[in-house]
Amino acid sequence: MREEILSIPDVTAKFLDASRDTLAAAGAKLREKNPPFLASIARGSSDHVSAFLKYSSELTAGIPVASLGPSVASIYGVKLKLGSAATLSISQSGKSPDIVSMTNAARESGALTIAITNVIESDLARASDFAIDILAGPERSVAATKSFVSSAVAGLALIGHWTEDKKLLAAIDELPAALAKAVACDWSAFAGAVTNENSLFVLGRGPSLAIANEMALKFKETSAVHAEAFSAAEVMHGPKAIVGEGFPILVLAARDAAEDSLVDAANRLADQGAAVFLTSSKPSKATALPFVATSHPLTDPLALLVSFYAFVESFARSRGLNPDEPPHLRKVTETL
Repeated sequence: MREEILSIPDVTAKFLDASRDTLAAAGAKLREKNPPFLASIARGSSDHVSAFLKYSSELTAGIPVASLGPSVASIYGVKLKLGSAATLSISQSGKSPDIVSMTNAARESGALTIAITNVIESDLARASDFAIDILAGPERSVAATKSFVSSAVAGLALIGHWTEDKKLLAAIDELPAALAKAVACDWSAFAGAVTNENSLFVLGRGPSLAIANEMALKFKETSAVHAEAFSAAEVMHGPKAIVGEGFPILVLAARDAAEDSLVDAANRLADQGAAVFLTSSKPSKATALPFVATSHPLTDPLALLVSFYAFVESFARSRGLNPDEPPHLRKVTETL
């Protein structure tokens, strides 16, 4: 896992160098289709990529994104009316039958189907009108890291080409250098707050909420810590009732319109006694964690994620666990 995390900047650069033509062609097809909405098809970490791209699409293209339940097609056999839509299917392996089944059903209904996968010769790729190879190479650790970032970058670049957003595309081109710096950010201060705890919150808003979900999953997968992700707004509607003295909370602030609201949430939870850690340089009652600011609000959360990956791999080992091979999990999960 550590080796794969350290490879993320180079893997990202390789993908961007090799995939411009494919991304441009898929973006042009999206402009031609002009869908009133997108639909995502994914599970696990890939579904967190989908959530990140949902916010990215809605904030740039103004096009809403709905997450489809793969079992609607694979178990219930219902054919959704997706003729005017475009779908985005994301799967590292491209093998899970439910993802493939829903993608096939979407294509049969007339949707423009786009796949993001690490296996270009997969059933998912064959089921799609466009298949984008993330070129991450073999990922041996069970917990996805480089394949997650590559999938997110692929989807974000697709949106950039679709919307012809030059500022976003330029920021994506600069991302490998930012990620190389992000790997080196030291979040070990957070370990002290979590070491003797078995539960924590990860908070975000907008694109950083999707990344918070991925971080919460990685805490469970690698470190045997029960972590829950919430919107910094949603946590105030009930979940904060369990927050007491020393309860660990990681607050993910990007350099975007939501930063002030995240700082405010951090302050309010710190007033309840929580041990709050925040990725912002704005004054707060939380402990500030180092971060790398990128040149675009949508790329900022990916830099935060890479810093977290480096932290959680080390944290798992400090707990005597092997993050490369978590118990009860397999690298490729195939569900119906």
